[in-house]
Amino acid sequence: MVEVISAVDAVDVRFPTSLDLDGSDAMNPEPDYSAAYVTIRTSGGHEGFGLAFTVGRGNDVQVAAIRALIPLVLGMPLAEALSDLGGFSRRLTGDSQLRWLGPEKGAIHMAAAAIVNAAWDLKARLEGKPVWRLLSEMPPEELVELVDFRYLREALTREEALDILRRAEPGRARRQAELLATGYPAYTTTPGWLGYSSEKLAKLAAEAVRDGFTQIKLKVGADRDEDVRRLRLARTVVGPDIRIALDANQAWGVDQAIEWLAPLAEFDPYWIEEPTSPDDVLGHAAIRRAVAPIKVATGEHTHNAVMFKQLLQAGAIDILQLDASRVAGVTENIAILLLAAKFGVPVCPHAGGVGLCEMVQHLSMFDYVAVSGTQQDRVIEYVDHLHEHFVDPVRITAGHYQAPTRPGLGARLHAESVARYRFPDGPVWQDTAKAVVA
Repeated sequence: MVEVISAVDAVDVRFPTSLDLDGSDAMNPEPDYSAAYVTIRTSGGHEGFGLAFTVGRGNDVQVAAIRALIPLVLGMPLAEALSDLGGFSRRLTGDSQLRWLGPEKGAIHMAAAAIVNAAWDLKARLEGKPVWRLLSEMPPEELVELVDFRYLREALTREEALDILRRAEPGRARRQAELLATGYPAYTTTPGWLGYSSEKLAKLAAEAVRDGFTQIKLKVGADRDEDVRRLRLARTVVGPDIRIALDANQAWGVDQAIEWLAPLAEFDPYWIEEPTSPDDVLGHAAIRRAVAPIKVATGEHTHNAVMFKQLLQAGAIDILQLDASRVAGVTENIAILLLAAKFGVPVCPHAGGVGLCEMVQHLSMFDYVAVSGTQQDRVIEYVDHLHEHFVDPVRITAGHYQAPTRPGLGARLHAESVARYRFPDGPVWQDTAKAVVA
């Protein structure tokens, strides 16, 4: 019997992080970190796990989008799917009627990400490797076949991508050994949520330095005087040698961003993240010119590789912040990593959300081993929330992600967590509803 994809399950899982204002920022004051959680099952009894991250309401919409895509892959021979994950991805993103809902953006594109990531997790489990290592050991010729160059050729050709991968190939083994020995540098957003008190900010910032982090991040954009006060406090606590990044979460217009950042420059912020609409390529370029030497970073809400292409072509960003589930999963992120390498822009992934740390570490580690070949000015975001719900949680030592050694992408949730936090009928949400009524 030919093994096939026999089922794809999608579950609405939400964590009530709004109760403690974890994840709070200028645009998302009370988020509930949530996962549209996918399990691919095969007729041979194998499983793969993936998710799309949301912040509460609308996670049901995300689950519905995933369910709309399931018929495209149900019954597909497993060998066919896993031997051509580029084609598998295009099957999900290219359906003419569902594509209309994007195209290649929004809930339908994130739905594709959840399924694509689950497929990569399944492939890695079957091969007994973590995804970063699976990718890092693939021949350059096989990696470029994953990339859809249709809309990218004027910025990155197949030949240029192949050359980037071939140049990195001789050092793969050495860098893989270094990665396993020392890990990949991280920065932490944990101290900087906008809803935290001054005391909590100071305490967590001091702890971050003691834990070996060389960069922290603060949320800004709700009150300029308060931003000045909080940034002054953080700089006093961490000293002059720790980088402090800022994140406005799209709170400003272009001119407003330039004006707002002027009094913050005194405290030597390293970058300003999402200073304006994530779709405003020319706006980011204008801000970058005006606020230098503060760097401009964006990417967690960038729809697809085409948008990243334009940000890079326009010289609009200093830091590229790809996300594990905003674009169409691992497959599209390979294209984005190659674009960043072509333009020489460091990749510092977004990971502020449930499961994002677990997944995105694989992309940065693959980039280091097999694409850019460097960790210079590259860090992966880390938030100290909800890792206990994952079967293979991230491991942080001395401010570094430790390279995963277990097979998969790391997105598998404990079955008990899924049952407990399933929305709206999980016990946590039943108890929360009772408390609100009371």
